[in-house]
Amino acid sequence: MKNRMIAGLSLALLLATGCADMSSGEQRTLSGAAIGTAAGYALGAVTGMSKGTGMALGAAAGAASGFIYNKYKQNEGQ
Repeated sequence: MKNRMIAGLSLALLLATGCADMSSGEQRTLSGAAIGTAAGYALGAVTGMSKGTGMALGAAAGAASGFIYNKYKQNEGQ
């Protein structure tokens, strides 16, 4: 359990520092995917489906949501 916590925190740190050169659209898409992954994991745990399946579905839905939100924000400025 402790190793998973360290691995998760290391991955979060790596992702946070890796976002410096990304555009706002890329950051929104990645943020949506990360939030979706966490929500999918929780949903998978609650519903009894595979947590991996929940994470994959959540990541896809979150990335799509982040992308769509970015397009909305781009059009809002016009």
